[in-house]
Amino acid sequence: MRFFNTLTREKAEFEPITPGQVSLYSCGPTVYDYQHIGNLRTYLFVDLLRRVLRDAGYNVNSVINITDVGHLTTDADDGLDKMEESARRLGKSAWELAEYYTEVFKDDLHRLQIAEPEVWAKATDHIPEMIELIAHIEEEKFTYRIGDGIYFDTSKLPDYGKLARLDLGGQEAGTRIGVNEEKRNPQDFALWKFSPADEQRQMEWDSPWGRGFPGWHIECSAMAAKYLGVPFDLHTGGVDHIPVHHTNEIAQTRAATGKLLANWWLHGEFLDLRGEKMSKSKGGFIKLRDLIDQGIEPMAYRFMTYQAHYGKKLNFDNRGLTAARNGLKRLHETFAALPQDHDATPDDTAMARFRAALRDDLNAPQALAAVWDTTRDECISPASRRATLLAMNHVLPMGLESVAPAGEPEGPPDDVLALLDQRNATRKARDFAAADQLRDQITSLGYEIRDSGQGSTVVKK
Repeated sequence: MRFFNTLTREKAEFEPITPGQVSLYSCGPTVYDYQHIGNLRTYLFVDLLRRVLRDAGYNVNSVINITDVGHLTTDADDGLDKMEESARRLGKSAWELAEYYTEVFKDDLHRLQIAEPEVWAKATDHIPEMIELIAHIEEEKFTYRIGDGIYFDTSKLPDYGKLARLDLGGQEAGTRIGVNEEKRNPQDFALWKFSPADEQRQMEWDSPWGRGFPGWHIECSAMAAKYLGVPFDLHTGGVDHIPVHHTNEIAQTRAATGKLLANWWLHGEFLDLRGEKMSKSKGGFIKLRDLIDQGIEPMAYRFMTYQAHYGKKLNFDNRGLTAARNGLKRLHETFAALPQDHDATPDDTAMARFRAALRDDLNAPQALAAVWDTTRDECISPASRRATLLAMNHVLPMGLESVAPAGEPEGPPDDVLALLDQRNATRKARDFAAADQLRDQITSLGYEIRDSGQGSTVVKK
C-alpha cells in the first residue's frame, strides 16, 4: 500500500507504527455554518482511506475534531472568532450554533455513506489538555506574550515550515498569516488569545496567562495527542491546511515533545466552482441540501468525486454531475439484472485489479474503471459478478447494497415503515438526536435507511 506523503513529497510504501494498527486524525469542520460540498469532498477522501485500510486488514482508530471555538476569520490570528461572529449575526448562542451545525454535518456524512470516526473530539471539551500543552511549550522557551495573547516564536524552531516548503525569508504578513505589529515574526501564531477587556465572550476560560480562549492550531495537536499519542500514523485534511494550520500543528508539537506529530500527511485538493475554489467566505457555495432540494441523490455527488484522484482538483458543474447521475443509474440497472446467489463468491482477479488501484494512493478513477470492467466481464459468471460488485461497493460505496435483483419485491414490514415515518417527523423538526436513535432501531431490525432528494426509504441490509 502506497500513499503520497506531503511531508516528504514522495509516494512510498505505508508502514504503520504498530503492525496491524493504524491511528488516523482528520481535521474536522468549524461549526459556524453549513459545510459545502467542497468541504465534504475532503471527508469522502478520508472515508475512502479508512475503508481501504480496513479492507487491507488494518484495525483503524480514527479521530475527527469539531472546532467550536478559536478559529478566527483569518486562518491565523486576526479578526473575530467565527463562532461568536456567526452567533451574533443569527441571534443564537455560540453553544446552540455549534450543536446545530455539528448535527447537520453528521447528517450530511450519513447521507453520503461516510462512516463516523471512533472518536469525535470537540474543542470545548478539551480546554485543559490545550492549556497543559501550551504550558509545555512555554517551559521549552518557545513562547512570548503580547497584548492580545501568548504566541509561538517560530524563529526558535529550525525546521519550521518544512511541510509547506515555506520561504520564511521572503514571507510577508498578509491574508494567510495576518498582520500584527507586536509579533516578532510574521508567521508567529497564537497559542492562547486574551478575551477583550471591554467585551465578554460567550466562550472563554481561565488560564495561567489570563482569561481567554485557545488558538485554532493548538486544538488539533492537543486532541490528537490525547487519543492517538505522538507520533501517530496518518494526519489528513484539505490542501489549504498545509501552509498554516498543519505547519503550526507540527511546530507546536515538536516544540513541546521533540517529536513529529504524525508520520504521514495526506491532503485532499479543492472542489472548484466556475474555476475557483468553493469558499464560504466568498459566498455562492453549494450545500448538500441544495443538491437534494434539486432532486439529486447525495450518492450521485459521491460517485462524481470518483472521477478524479483525491489529490487533484475537481471541477463541479451540472454537466459532470448529470454524467455521474446517469452513470450511477446505469450501474444500478446493470447490477439489478444480475442474479443473486448467496453461494457465489467475488472473483479474485477482478478484486485484485480493484484493490491494486485503491492501494496505489487511493486511485478512485482506476478503481471505478475496474468496477465497469467487472460489469462487462463475461469470463465471470453473472452471480459472481454480482458478488464481486457488492464486495467492491463495500470499499468504494456506490449504493449497490440498496439495489434488489430485478423483479424481486421490496417490502419492509409495517413496524419498520412506522419507525421511518417517526424519523422523518423528527428530522423535519430538526431533532437529529432522536432521528439517530430511530435510525439505530431500524438498523437493529435488519434494515438500512437511504436518503435522497425524493425522501427516505428503507432497504433490507
